[in-house]
Amino acid sequence: MGNFDEISTVIQMAVAPAFLLTGLGAILTVMSHRLARIVDRFRVLKEGTNKKTSEIYNELNSLLLRSKWTHWAIALTTASALFICLLIAMIFIATEVTFELDQYLTILFIVAMSSLVLGLLCFLREVSLSKSVIEL
Repeated sequence: MGNFDEISTVIQMAVAPAFLLTGLGAILTVMSHRLARIVDRFRVLKEGTNKKTSEIYNELNSLLLRSKWTHWAIALTTASALFICLLIAMIFIATEVTFELDQYLTILFIVAMSSLVLGLLCFLREVSLSKSVIEL
């Protein structure tokens, strides 16, 4: 009976990071859609006209910069999701091995959250760059 209690405790510990993965999936969906829109707009401007004005060059440069920030946001957020997956796996592994993995679990969680924070900051930067398109 003790083994069942231990497994249920481990599953309870793994549920919170699993919910975090769901949220990261939603965030990644939003980021990838923004990147797709940036790429589509870039293609339209690049292929749309033979006459390249300074406005078009400025917008192309802006789109290129925004795509770089979005790329980094996606990469860092995906890395965070991968670290969370490793964390979940290590939680289950920790029940089967004889040495303590608590310190590694803590470090892995800190790295995952740091990666997420950096990814969200990159995304915030891209969103602030996108405001330059709106002119009054």
